[in-house]
Amino acid sequence: MPTSAPLLLIVTTFFWGGNVVAGKLAVGEVSPMLLTFMRWFISGTVLYLISRHEIKAQWPTIRPRLFYVSVMAVIGFTAFNSMYYTAAAYTSGVNIAIIQGSTPVIVLIGAALLGARLKLAQIAGIVLTLLGVCFVASKGDIANLIGLRFNFGDLLLLTASILYAAYTLALRRRPPMPTLVFFFFLAFASAVTSIPGVIWEYASGNLIWPDFKGSLIVLYVGLFPSLVCQVFYIRALEIAGPARASAYYNLVPIFGTFLSIALLGERFFLSDAIALGLVVAGILLAEGLLFKWRTR
Repeated sequence: MPTSAPLLLIVTTFFWGGNVVAGKLAVGEVSPMLLTFMRWFISGTVLYLISRHEIKAQWPTIRPRLFYVSVMAVIGFTAFNSMYYTAAAYTSGVNIAIIQGSTPVIVLIGAALLGARLKLAQIAGIVLTLLGVCFVASKGDIANLIGLRFNFGDLLLLTASILYAAYTLALRRRPPMPTLVFFFFLAFASAVTSIPGVIWEYASGNLIWPDFKGSLIVLYVGLFPSLVCQVFYIRALEIAGPARASAYYNLVPIFGTFLSIALLGERFFLSDAIALGLVVAGILLAEGLLFKWRTR
């Protein structure tokens, strides 16, 4: 596994950006809770096949903290995914991009409350990346921001963002074990806790079983945004810590926008290029690379 936190985080946010496209393609192809269950089932199965001996060896270590790991899985995966997919049916893409962009700010605040020493450059970098998200969401027109209206879906999305920030911060105290083994238990717990949602979809007549196209979407989501990205994200947090890593999170809507343009034929706007520049500048500032300046 790479040991460069920036490389890990860029790859992670790129495939999470691809998940934006996958989410759009999944509409009508597979129901949200079934997609949530299948993505973690696929991830957990792959991890078990490649790490089953280590998983069995680490069971005595994880067993006393199984409840803690299960809570992390529910907060960071099951609840976040279900709220995110549900919110998409109630709110606009502009609101989604802006509210999801609040996650790094929440992580930064949480890290400070937990005693992390924040640098001025980190704070400035986060603000700059957030401006980039607002820019790409509004297409460079401030009227789109002024005219925003918030609804039930926005409240769900904000709650989901808070939960994922809490999951990010909780990773600092994860049980000491190999990353792949730890993530297997997260994926397994997420799959199990998604089952009630799948049962509800079936009982209410809303279950959509994927066809060939839907299966390809599920396979992509299960292997890349769920497996590769989450393992890389956990490893990056081990190296860099949540405060430093949070600056990269706002690459997700940027990559999502450019992948939507490339794969879905959506229009390219000058505001997209400006937003990318703002986010990259914010990351460089947070990393202390912009102007070769680092605040102490």
